[in-house]
Amino acid sequence: MKRVLRRWGFLLGVVILYIILIIITPDLALTALKRSGGVFIHLLPPLSIAFILMWLLKLFVKPVHISKFLGQKVGIKGVILSTLAGIISIGPIYAWYPLLKDLREKGTSDFHLANFLSNRAVKPFLLPLMIFYFGWKFSLIFNILLILNALLVATLVNLTTVRKWITSISIYRKQEE
Repeated sequence: MKRVLRRWGFLLGVVILYIILIIITPDLALTALKRSGGVFIHLLPPLSIAFILMWLLKLFVKPVHISKFLGQKVGIKGVILSTLAGIISIGPIYAWYPLLKDLREKGTSDFHLANFLSNRAVKPFLLPLMIFYFGWKFSLIFNILLILNALLVATLVNLTTVRKWITSISIYRKQEE
Protein backbone atom coordinates (compact mmCIF):
# COMPACT_ATOMS: atom_id res chain seq x y z
CA MET A 1 0.00 0.00 0.00
CA LYS A 2 2.84 2.36 0.88
CA ARG A 3 4.49 1.68 -2.47
CA VAL A 4 1.26 2.42 -4.34
CA LEU A 5 0.77 5.67 -2.42
CA ARG A 6 4.34 6.73 -3.09
CA ARG A 7 3.95 6.04 -6.79
CA TRP A 8 0.44 7.37 -7.28
CA GLY A 9 0.09 9.74 -4.32
CA PHE A 10 0.52 12.97 -6.27
CA LEU A 11 -1.98 11.97 -8.93
CA LEU A 12 -4.42 10.80 -6.27
CA GLY A 13 -4.03 14.12 -4.44
CA VAL A 14 -4.73 16.09 -7.62
CA VAL A 15 -7.84 13.99 -8.36
CA ILE A 16 -9.11 14.52 -4.81
CA LEU A 17 -8.53 18.28 -5.11
CA TYR A 18 -10.42 18.37 -8.42
CA ILE A 19 -13.32 16.43 -6.86
CA ILE A 20 -13.45 18.90 -3.96
CA LEU A 21 -13.24 21.80 -6.42
CA ILE A 22 -16.08 20.32 -8.53
CA ILE A 23 -18.27 20.09 -5.42
CA ILE A 24 -17.48 23.62 -4.23
CA THR A 25 -17.23 25.55 -7.53
CA PRO A 26 -18.02 23.50 -10.64
CA ASP A 27 -17.35 26.39 -13.07
CA LEU A 28 -13.86 26.97 -11.68
CA ALA A 29 -13.15 23.23 -11.74
CA LEU A 30 -14.17 22.99 -15.40
CA THR A 31 -11.94 25.95 -16.31
CA ALA A 32 -9.03 24.39 -14.41
CA LEU A 33 -9.56 21.02 -16.11
CA LYS A 34 -9.64 22.65 -19.57
CA ARG A 35 -6.41 24.55 -18.87
CA SER A 36 -4.69 21.48 -17.45
CA GLY A 37 -5.76 19.45 -20.48
CA GLY A 38 -4.49 22.17 -22.82
CA VAL A 39 -1.10 22.25 -21.09
CA PHE A 40 -0.90 18.44 -21.23
CA ILE A 41 -1.72 18.35 -24.95
CA HIS A 42 0.78 21.15 -25.57
CA LEU A 43 3.53 19.24 -23.72
CA LEU A 44 2.76 15.85 -25.23
CA PRO A 45 5.02 16.11 -28.35
CA PRO A 46 8.22 17.25 -26.58
CA LEU A 47 7.62 14.86 -23.67
CA SER A 48 7.09 12.00 -26.12
CA ILE A 49 10.42 12.75 -27.77
CA ALA A 50 12.09 12.93 -24.34
CA PHE A 51 10.66 9.57 -23.25
CA ILE A 52 11.61 7.88 -26.53
CA LEU A 53 15.20 9.17 -26.25
CA MET A 54 15.40 8.04 -22.61
CA TRP A 55 14.13 4.60 -23.58
CA LEU A 56 16.67 4.31 -26.43
CA LEU A 57 19.53 5.37 -24.14
CA LYS A 58 18.43 2.90 -21.49
CA LEU A 59 18.20 0.18 -24.13
CA PHE A 60 21.59 0.71 -25.80
CA VAL A 61 23.89 2.40 -23.25
CA LYS A 62 24.76 0.45 -20.11
CA PRO A 63 26.91 1.60 -17.16
CA VAL A 64 29.53 -0.97 -18.21
CA HIS A 65 29.99 0.87 -21.53
CA ILE A 66 30.42 4.17 -19.74
CA SER A 67 33.06 2.75 -17.39
CA LYS A 68 35.34 2.25 -20.40
CA PHE A 69 35.27 5.99 -21.04
CA LEU A 70 36.58 6.89 -17.60
CA GLY A 71 39.81 4.91 -17.57
CA GLN A 72 43.25 6.26 -16.75
CA LYS A 73 45.68 7.91 -19.17
CA VAL A 74 43.18 8.76 -21.87
CA GLY A 75 44.04 12.49 -22.17
CA ILE A 76 41.74 14.77 -24.14
CA LYS A 77 39.91 11.71 -25.40
CA GLY A 78 39.05 10.87 -21.79
CA VAL A 79 37.80 14.41 -21.17
CA ILE A 80 35.52 14.19 -24.19
CA LEU A 81 34.38 10.69 -23.29
CA SER A 82 33.70 11.46 -19.61
CA THR A 83 31.79 14.55 -20.75
CA LEU A 84 29.67 12.54 -23.18
CA ALA A 85 29.19 9.72 -20.68
CA GLY A 86 27.87 12.18 -18.09
CA ILE A 87 25.56 13.78 -20.62
CA ILE A 88 24.03 10.51 -21.84
CA SER A 89 23.83 8.83 -18.43
CA ILE A 90 20.33 8.32 -17.14
CA GLY A 91 18.68 7.26 -13.93
CA PRO A 92 19.04 8.60 -10.43
CA ILE A 93 22.50 9.92 -9.62
CA TYR A 94 22.82 7.78 -6.49
CA ALA A 95 22.56 4.67 -8.67
CA TRP A 96 25.87 5.68 -10.27
CA TYR A 97 27.78 6.09 -6.99
CA PRO A 98 28.75 2.41 -6.52
CA LEU A 99 30.06 2.16 -10.10
CA LEU A 100 31.97 5.44 -9.77
CA LYS A 101 33.42 4.31 -6.44
CA ASP A 102 34.66 1.11 -8.10
CA LEU A 103 36.15 3.10 -10.95
CA ARG A 104 37.87 5.45 -8.53
CA GLU A 105 39.33 2.51 -6.61
CA LYS A 106 40.61 1.09 -9.90
CA GLY A 107 42.39 4.33 -10.72
CA THR A 108 39.97 6.61 -12.52
CA SER A 109 41.00 10.19 -11.87
CA ASP A 110 38.88 12.49 -9.76
CA PHE A 111 38.80 14.84 -12.75
CA HIS A 112 36.91 12.32 -14.88
CA LEU A 113 34.56 11.40 -12.03
CA ALA A 114 33.75 15.06 -11.30
CA ASN A 115 33.39 15.79 -15.01
CA PHE A 116 31.00 12.85 -15.40
CA LEU A 117 28.90 13.86 -12.38
CA SER A 118 28.79 17.55 -13.34
CA ASN A 119 27.77 16.83 -16.93
CA ARG A 120 24.74 14.88 -15.73
CA ALA A 121 23.05 18.31 -15.57
CA VAL A 122 23.02 18.36 -19.38
CA LYS A 123 20.09 16.26 -20.54
CA PRO A 124 19.76 15.87 -24.32
CA PHE A 125 16.46 14.02 -24.03
CA LEU A 126 14.97 17.05 -22.26
CA LEU A 127 16.40 19.47 -24.83
CA PRO A 128 13.20 19.53 -26.93
CA LEU A 129 11.26 20.56 -23.84
CA MET A 130 13.83 23.23 -22.93
CA ILE A 131 13.77 24.59 -26.48
CA PHE A 132 9.98 24.61 -26.38
CA TYR A 133 9.94 26.74 -23.22
CA PHE A 134 13.07 28.89 -23.62
CA GLY A 135 14.00 28.88 -27.32
CA TRP A 136 17.09 27.71 -29.21
CA LYS A 137 19.45 30.52 -28.22
CA PHE A 138 18.92 30.24 -24.47
CA SER A 139 19.00 26.42 -24.55
CA LEU A 140 22.22 26.28 -26.59
CA ILE A 141 24.06 28.88 -24.50
CA PHE A 142 22.84 27.34 -21.25
CA ASN A 143 23.99 23.83 -22.17
CA ILE A 144 27.37 25.01 -23.46
CA LEU A 145 27.92 26.89 -20.20
CA LEU A 146 26.90 23.79 -18.22
CA ILE A 147 29.57 21.77 -20.04
CA LEU A 148 32.23 24.45 -19.52
CA ASN A 149 31.24 24.71 -15.86
CA ALA A 150 31.59 20.93 -15.52
CA LEU A 151 35.16 21.18 -16.82
CA LEU A 152 35.89 23.94 -14.31
CA VAL A 153 34.41 21.92 -11.44
CA ALA A 154 36.34 18.82 -12.53
CA THR A 155 39.57 20.81 -12.67
CA LEU A 156 39.02 22.30 -9.21
CA VAL A 157 38.11 18.91 -7.73
CA ASN A 158 41.18 17.37 -9.32
CA LEU A 159 43.45 20.16 -8.03
CA THR A 160 42.14 19.78 -4.49
CA THR A 161 42.45 15.98 -4.48
CA VAL A 162 45.63 15.56 -6.54
CA ARG A 163 47.86 15.38 -3.44
CA LYS A 164 45.95 12.30 -2.27
CA TRP A 165 46.30 10.83 -5.76
CA ILE A 166 50.07 11.50 -5.85
CA THR A 167 50.44 9.94 -2.40
CA SER A 168 48.57 6.83 -3.49
CA ILE A 169 50.79 6.53 -6.59
CA SER A 170 53.97 6.84 -4.53
CA ILE A 171 52.69 4.19 -2.09
CA TYR A 172 51.85 1.97 -5.05
CA ARG A 173 55.35 2.40 -6.51
CA LYS A 174 56.95 1.56 -3.15
CA GLN A 175 54.98 -1.67 -3.01
CA GLU A 176 56.23 -2.61 -6.49
CA GLU A 177 59.90 -2.17 -5.53
